[in-house]
Amino acid sequence: MEGSMFIGTWWAILPPILAIVLAFVTKEVYSSLFIGVAVGAVLYSGFHPWESFVNFFDIMKNSMNLNILIFDVLLGMIIVLMAKSGGSAAYGKWAGTKIKSKRSALLATTGLGILIFVDDYFNCLTVGSVMRPVTDRYKVSRAKLAYIIDATAAPVCIIAPISSWAAAVNSYVPADAGISGFQLFLNTIPFNLYAILTLVMVVYISVTGFDFGLMKKHEENAAKGDLFTSGAEEFEQISEDEVNPNGRVMDLVLPVAVLIFSAIGAMIYTGYLGGADNIITAFSGCDAETSLIFATTVTIFFMLILYLPRKVVTFKGFMDSLVEGFKLMIPAITILIFAWSLKGVGDALGLAEFVGGVVGENASASIFIPAILFIAAVFLSFSTGTSWGTFAILVPIATALFSGNTDLEMMIISVAAVLAGAVCGDHVSPISDTTVMSSAGAQSNHLNHVSTQMQYAAIVAVVSLLGYILAGVVHVWWIVLGAAVILLLAVLTGMRVLFGKRQADE
Repeated sequence: MEGSMFIGTWWAILPPILAIVLAFVTKEVYSSLFIGVAVGAVLYSGFHPWESFVNFFDIMKNSMNLNILIFDVLLGMIIVLMAKSGGSAAYGKWAGTKIKSKRSALLATTGLGILIFVDDYFNCLTVGSVMRPVTDRYKVSRAKLAYIIDATAAPVCIIAPISSWAAAVNSYVPADAGISGFQLFLNTIPFNLYAILTLVMVVYISVTGFDFGLMKKHEENAAKGDLFTSGAEEFEQISEDEVNPNGRVMDLVLPVAVLIFSAIGAMIYTGYLGGADNIITAFSGCDAETSLIFATTVTIFFMLILYLPRKVVTFKGFMDSLVEGFKLMIPAITILIFAWSLKGVGDALGLAEFVGGVVGENASASIFIPAILFIAAVFLSFSTGTSWGTFAILVPIATALFSGNTDLEMMIISVAAVLAGAVCGDHVSPISDTTVMSSAGAQSNHLNHVSTQMQYAAIVAVVSLLGYILAGVVHVWWIVLGAAVILLLAVLTGMRVLFGKRQADE
C-alpha cells in the first residue's frame, strides 16, 4: 500500500498544519497550499519521486468539484454584468438614500446574510455582490465585509431546517440512532452555541461599532479611504468607462430575485425527482450543486433579455463578461483547487479516520463529552477545511456513544457540539471553501479575511466551549444558551470598556 507507514497516523496532520502555518508566516496563500499538497503527496507515496508526482496531480484532479467551479464562473459573470449595466452603482446610490449610516449598512448586510439561508456558497457570493456598493459607500473595510458574509453563511445554514446543510447532517445520522436525522437536527438548533453566538456577536459589533485586533486596523484604514489595507490588486477592477451611467436599481434587484427563486425552485424540484413527498424532504434530498448552476444559467439569460433591448449592455460587452467573470473569480478558484487538493491528501492519508478513531477510543460517558467532541470537531474541520467531512466522521461517533436511547438529551447535545465545532473550525480555516468564497464575495485579500476573522471567532469558540461544559451538567437548552449569550456580551462589553479606557489613556 502506498505510504502505508504514514496512513492513519499523526503524519496525516502534517500537510494541512504546514500549509496553514506557512500561509500565516509568508502571507502568501498559493505557495503555502501548494507545499502542503506536495508534502502530503510525498508522504502518501512513501517518498517515491515519480509516484509523488503522479499522485499529486491524481489527487488534485479527483478532489476538484467541477460543479462549484462552473457556478463560481457563472456567478462571476453575473456580478460583472450587474456592474456594467450600472445596476450595482444605482443600487448603491439608492441604498444610500435609505441607509443613512455605517451601522445601518452593517445591519443590512447581516440581515441579507441571514435571509439567504439555503446554501452557504450562494450566500457568500450573493451577499457580497449586492452589499459591496453600500458598504463601500460607508467606508466598511473589505475584511469587515468578508467577516459579516462568512459569519452569516455557515452559522445560519447550520441552524436553518431548510438548507443544504440540514440535508447533509440528516444523511450522516445512523438509522439505529433512536431518532430520525431531521428530528435530531431540529433538536440540536438551540444547543448549537457557536452558530447562535456568532450571530449575536455580529449584531453586537454592528450596533456598537466596536472593533479590536487586526480588524480595528483595517477599519481605521477604511475610514481614510483604503478599503483593502492590502490585496486590492488581486481582483480585476471594472473600469468606470464600462459602467452604464443610466443603469437602474432593477438591473441589480431583478436578477438577484430571479437567482434566489430559481435556485430554491430547482432545489425543491430536484428533491422531488429524488423521491421526496414534501418540501422538507425535498430540501433534504435535493441536488444543490446542479440547482445552483441552473439558477445562475437562468439568471444570465434573464439578464440578456433585461439588458440588451434597453442597450444598458452591448452584445459584445455581454459576451466579454463571461471571460471577465472568470478573471474575477481566478483568485477564489485557485485557492479552492489547492484547498480541495489538500483535503484530498488528508483523505488519502486517513486524517479524518485517525482523528475520529482517537475521539472514539478516548471518549467516555462523562459530562465532558460535548466539550471533547467540540474541540475534536474544531481541530478536524480546521485541518481539513471541511465541516461536512467532519459531520460524516464525528456525528456517527456522537450518536453511537448514546445509542439505544440510553441518554437522548446527551446525544442531542453531543451532536450539536460536533456541528458547532465543525462550523467553528471551518469558519477560521484558511483552506475552507466557504472562507475562500467569503473573501471572493467581499473581494477581500484572503489572508486579511482569515487573520481578522480568527480573532473574533476565537472569543466565540471559548465561550461555546464553556457552554458545552455547562450543557454536560444541566441538559437544559435555555439555561445553557442564556448563560452563553450573557457571558459573550459581558466579555465583549468588558473588552470595549477596557480598550476604550486604554485608548483614552494614550
